[in-house]
Amino acid sequence: MQQISITKVTTRILELPVKAVHSHGSGDISVMKTLIVQIDTDAGITGYGEASPWSVFTGTAEGNAAAIDVYYKPFLLGADPFQVERLLFLAEREVVHCSEARAAIETALLDIKGKAFNCSVSDLIGGACHGEIPLSFSVANPNFDEDLETIAELVKDGVRIFKFKTGFAKHEFDVMRFEKLRELYGETLDLRVDYNQGMQPFESIQRIKDLEPFSPTFVEQPVLATEREAMAEITRAVNCPIMADESVFNVRDALTMIQLRGANIFSLKIMKSGGIRRAQEVAAAGRAAGVACYGGCMFETGIAHAAGAHLMNSIPYLTLGCEFYMANYYLEEDILCDPFPVKNGKVVVPTGPGLGVEPDLEKIEKYTTSVHK
Repeated sequence: MQQISITKVTTRILELPVKAVHSHGSGDISVMKTLIVQIDTDAGITGYGEASPWSVFTGTAEGNAAAIDVYYKPFLLGADPFQVERLLFLAEREVVHCSEARAAIETALLDIKGKAFNCSVSDLIGGACHGEIPLSFSVANPNFDEDLETIAELVKDGVRIFKFKTGFAKHEFDVMRFEKLRELYGETLDLRVDYNQGMQPFESIQRIKDLEPFSPTFVEQPVLATEREAMAEITRAVNCPIMADESVFNVRDALTMIQLRGANIFSLKIMKSGGIRRAQEVAAAGRAAGVACYGGCMFETGIAHAAGAHLMNSIPYLTLGCEFYMANYYLEEDILCDPFPVKNGKVVVPTGPGLGVEPDLEKIEKYTTSVHK
């Protein structure tokens, strides 16, 4: 195939309405703000990516838009979109942080490459290992009665994995919710816990032990991201597996946590790591040290979900499922032409060229608050 070049890079910040407030140990979400990146080429092939930050976790949509518009565009325009690794290397050198911007650029480049060669992103990054991945839904509505109704509907759809966002209210509220779910559904549901850094180290061990009778599959990020030594102490002190999220952005963080034995599981997110390839590095480091991995996400539309699904599809030792539920079950309206594929409680990884999903440009325009071309 003849060489093609990037001719245009467009960023759009979107604000999308959600069905309910979601509360976390580190803050609430009542609207989803995300950044959509469109890369055009002289071959008429267009790729799409998404940067989905959270200001208390990774950054802002505005900051990531600036990284692309001011610093990335000069080396992207005129470049060969197939040189994904070289362009990622340049992006990493140009701007520190802004990992979501790099994830969006990589996603759009892989979308272009897959469309050009008529293969999926999964094919480009190692091949499909699963095809379908069990879906986890995050129980985070401060109105638990509303959450119970949502859970009942999801159970009808085949969803069996539920992750409780904890630490945003009293400990007794967290215990009550677990008691209620076990009372209603027994052991038929796979329940998990995510504190989103919501506890202080001195209280965390006892609170986790209070939840262990309900058999949670794991407890995620109980303390601050920087309190890695505390994470290690907690991991040694409790029976339930501990998962690191905010403490592990990249492979360097992963190596630090491995040396500390600070977690049993890593949450993989393309937004934290700066793309699919860098998240694969985190997974590989974990595998070498006997640390499992889980498919996490930020507050995303179906575009980022598709990229994340391809990442998880490339990891044969992924056994804990993924949480790409927002496009279907959290947003009032997603921005894809067709619904993000979920069937019988599992994400069905797209198999079409590139990401295998198509954005609805009218919907993108509907929710756009700013555009930079």
